[in-house]
Amino acid sequence: QVQLVESGGGLVQPGGSLRLSCAASGSILSIYPMGWYRQAPGKQRELVAAITSGESTNYADSVKGRFTISRDNAKNTVYLQMNSLKPEDTAAYYCNHPGALANDYWGPGTQVTVSS
Repeated sequence: QVQLVESGGGLVQPGGSLRLSCAASGSILSIYPMGWYRQAPGKQRELVAAITSGESTNYADSVKGRFTISRDNAKNTVYLQMNSLKPEDTAAYYCNHPGALANDYWGPGTQVTVSS
């Protein structure tokens, strides 16, 4: 079974940047589309970025132009470069396949807090 481990979160000031990483083991990540989700307290988990096996990308309107998703298949890793961060980007961030359900396997996530 695939294991997903997210990392790279932290506390950053508005306008700052962070790069999240998602390391996958137990599966060949390169053949699957992958996405980054986030969940803020009291809100539904939402998909903010996705990348296909062919490296086509798609973004939620709220992050378009600020976030960039990429993948390194040799390292079985997916990244999320987040620039121009805003307080409303504060959330726990998770990676998974686009369309993953709440009762599917999820990694531990990584917390991003944007605050001055």
